[in-house]
Amino acid sequence: MKKWNIVVILGLAQFVMVLDSTVMNVSISKVVTDLDTSVAAMQSAITFYTLTMAAVMLLGAKLGDIWGRRRAFVVGCIVYGCGSLLTGLAPNIVVLFLGWSVVEGLGAVLVIPAIAALIADNYHDRERVTAFAIIGAVSGGAVAAGPLIGGFVTTYFSWRYVFFGEVIIMIVVLLLSRLVTDNSAPQKIRVDVLSVLLSAAGLVAIVFGLLQSKVWGWVLPLHPPQVNGVPIEPLGLSLVPYFIVAGGVLLWAFFVRQRHLIAAARPPLLQVSMFRIAQLRAGLSVLAAQYAITAAIFFMIPVYLQMTLGLDALSTGLKIFPLSVSLILFSIVGTRLSAVWSPRRIVRLGQFILVGSAILLLGAVSLELKSWLFGAGMFFAGSALGLLASQLGNVNMSSVTEDKTSEVGGLQGVFQNLGSSLGTALIGSVLIASLASGFLGGVQSSDLPTSVKTQVNTLSQSGVEIIPVSQVAGIAEKAGLSSSEGDQLATIYADSQVAALRASLVAVIVLAIVSLLFSKNIPTQIVAGKPKAASRRKAGRE
Repeated sequence: MKKWNIVVILGLAQFVMVLDSTVMNVSISKVVTDLDTSVAAMQSAITFYTLTMAAVMLLGAKLGDIWGRRRAFVVGCIVYGCGSLLTGLAPNIVVLFLGWSVVEGLGAVLVIPAIAALIADNYHDRERVTAFAIIGAVSGGAVAAGPLIGGFVTTYFSWRYVFFGEVIIMIVVLLLSRLVTDNSAPQKIRVDVLSVLLSAAGLVAIVFGLLQSKVWGWVLPLHPPQVNGVPIEPLGLSLVPYFIVAGGVLLWAFFVRQRHLIAAARPPLLQVSMFRIAQLRAGLSVLAAQYAITAAIFFMIPVYLQMTLGLDALSTGLKIFPLSVSLILFSIVGTRLSAVWSPRRIVRLGQFILVGSAILLLGAVSLELKSWLFGAGMFFAGSALGLLASQLGNVNMSSVTEDKTSEVGGLQGVFQNLGSSLGTALIGSVLIASLASGFLGGVQSSDLPTSVKTQVNTLSQSGVEIIPVSQVAGIAEKAGLSSSEGDQLATIYADSQVAALRASLVAVIVLAIVSLLFSKNIPTQIVAGKPKAASRRKAGRE
């Protein structure tokens, strides 16, 4: 590459965008104590951060066209930096919610599409492949390094320093942003408010439904919300399918609205005709599957390491670190391979390795950590994600002309959010359901007294929570059980956790296999810069 400075600047911003949520996940208990709040309140803040991005990602991409991509990038960095500062100084959960979930989320929806568009604008052909591979490696590295950085800073200093560090990085990015070339001209476009409302409401409904599925249940009610003590169960069903269906209807109305605007010669919020491009559909689908699997791994692995094995946040980050190293390494390998292999071949290689890595992790999960097998599983998972990261950004951006790159950047952000939400929801549901059935089944088949079985069954009617194995015996003794009964209950619970984690890994394997179907239309030739008109017409017919 001849111009490293631009991808380094954009990579710094990308690193902060991705790092933020992973740091918060390992710092929840400390934040709860410092702000005198609850885990439920923190989970709401994390959920709303995702919802904010899902709601206005398409608008953020469109503003990049209206303001100019570099200006949108700069404004987004300023907004994000202000949100990080507000979060770091937060005296209570309300201020943290405003700074992190709202302000940072609004900054991110301007920055994320702009990064993709500016990469496409500044690099072409082989250099573009390399640049997107670097951005992908930075994203994956931030995901994997987040628990390590968050665990270290939170353990030895304060979680607040992470957000202060983000402010400093954003200042550096802003000072260097003038080095980023923007060849796009601001467009005089009138944003259709109805389109914004329809897309925002539809995406929020779907994402919120997916995120709540592990609490409310997918179809049958699990822990439904209540009003004045009365559970909300329309027709005896969970609210989740209602939210997802409502979101689908709103998005259908959004698509209808876009076609109406185009017919009336008015600018749409999104050129929905892009979904007729087979290459773009394939790239976005594989991207969503990649983020679903990544979110699933980073949901279940910390549960195993911290709740089952009792490791702290820093130790958890160290165990995950091989994934980060291999992801960065194989992003480079994938870029090199693209000189001799097609994107589809590299993507499918990554998908097969991902299946294999999940099988290795399945074999490593036990009450005694099989360190070498676990380390190999994490390393190969990272190598698979690195190969995917080296290709997907360029596959998506090269499927359209340069004037559509902001919109594709926004679509990538949407599919990343949808994929992450699906992965967390699916694996969370499998994990909790398997834990509940396994624990209750284990208790009923044990030689514990009938009175204890009845008590456990009664207490578990509202579900079985994921708690550290080390705390089960103490909780049991407080409930009136003897020391030996508490120890036996802890053993059953530990076995149930391991069984539930194995069931979750099987779900990841199935998801990875299904994702192979999405890669059918990934290009079989090396993807260069903007496609030729003939190629675009052919893709449109497909």
